[in-house]
Amino acid sequence: MRSLPDRAREARARIRSGELRGDALRELLLALPPRDRDVFADVMLALEEAPAEDVDLPRGSVAYLPAGVDAILAVAELVPLRPGDAFVDLGSGLGRVVLLAHLLSGASARGIEIQPHLARAARGAAAHLGLPDVTFAHANAADTSLEGDVFFLYAPFNGPMLQDVLRRLEDVARRHAVVVVTLDLGLDAIPWLSRRTTSAAPLVVYDAGSGASAWGGGGRPRTP
Repeated sequence: MRSLPDRAREARARIRSGELRGDALRELLLALPPRDRDVFADVMLALEEAPAEDVDLPRGSVAYLPAGVDAILAVAELVPLRPGDAFVDLGSGLGRVVLLAHLLSGASARGIEIQPHLARAARGAAAHLGLPDVTFAHANAADTSLEGDVFFLYAPFNGPMLQDVLRRLEDVARRHAVVVVTLDLGLDAIPWLSRRTTSAAPLVVYDAGSGASAWGGGGRPRTP
């Protein structure tokens, strides 16, 4: 019987060939025991090397902790992510969320990561897998112009830094409809975000901008 790493490397080859995407990838991950999914995904995505310790984190940043595969599968399904979407992970680390979001949905996907060694490693994984629609930027999300349709936050900031990021997201929502998905981060007190009843704690889905109750107007409402 093939080992878990061997099966993961076989899946990696299928990703590089363009064969393993969408429902086929979802079914492959769900067929694994839940305890094995994160390790399998990291080998499959060429992320198996442990990152260096967190360095040079500004006040308000939270140390790197990757979202689990089960949470990422839920994001793709609850939003739902679609090929025409632009997905952005704020605090993307090694890129597990960004890579899987793209592979599961076909959406273009971008990570913004403040630690340069993590952003470099994530770019290397995307290049190794041959994914031109996946990009990673070394930047502070609180100081960066944001653009996208779906934004993911796994509690990457707190305090004033989080407030700065939320102001930038509000600017995006004033221009067009967006979805903000949070993991272990409640934003129910933010008036321009409308929480979906389909949210499944600790994952919460919010709508904002055109088509959401906070703003009204035209645009493209998003429904699961």
